[in-house]
Amino acid sequence: MNFNYQKARDLMVENQLRPNKIQDANILEVFKAVPKEVFLYEENRAATYSDLDIHLSGNRGYLKTLHIAQLINSANIKKNHKILHIGGLTGYVSVLMANLCKEVIVVEPNSKLKSLLEKNIILQNISNIKIVDGKLDGGFVEESPYDLIFIDSPINHLKDMIKQQLNNELGKIIMIQKVANYLNHAYKIIKNHNNYTKEYLFDVFTKYELYEESEGFVF
Repeated sequence: MNFNYQKARDLMVENQLRPNKIQDANILEVFKAVPKEVFLYEENRAATYSDLDIHLSGNRGYLKTLHIAQLINSANIKKNHKILHIGGLTGYVSVLMANLCKEVIVVEPNSKLKSLLEKNIILQNISNIKIVDGKLDGGFVEESPYDLIFIDSPINHLKDMIKQQLNNELGKIIMIQKVANYLNHAYKIIKNHNNYTKEYLFDVFTKYELYEESEGFVF
């Protein structure tokens, strides 16, 4: 018997997202519409809509769907926004955001993940995602400024060069700061010309890390 992924998506929205204050109708519709299972390896698909992290490569993978939704919800994405997504993996989160904004620039240097990312964008008929050859710790200055920089895997240190790629007028960074092995804090950083404000959002429990970095978080 074939598994009903659409029903699983609907239940995920109703049982995981709505009860946790994800109420934006556009966000809920996007999570119902985008088939997360096609972005995963076959061996991971049984856990597609469970409340679990899903491993992909090395120390990287997709966070729990609720955390992804919380990050996107906190970003307050608008239709005219240009977004830099650092660490696109196989494209699931990039495609979610592409359905909510004008353009998504994606940095993904892992060749295997990047190949799947390119394939998945075509399969999902997405035309407003551009994949670039940037570094996970440096962003992509050539396409800046961005209205939003989205980093959905924990990092230890946010470099000044990434903050400088923001739109001067209320450009935002959504990011996760690693605190301990499994404990991380999600933050929103807002730029207003030369001033930055930082807002704590919620705790993220995951072992993932975007890249290895020995330094602590600098703001």
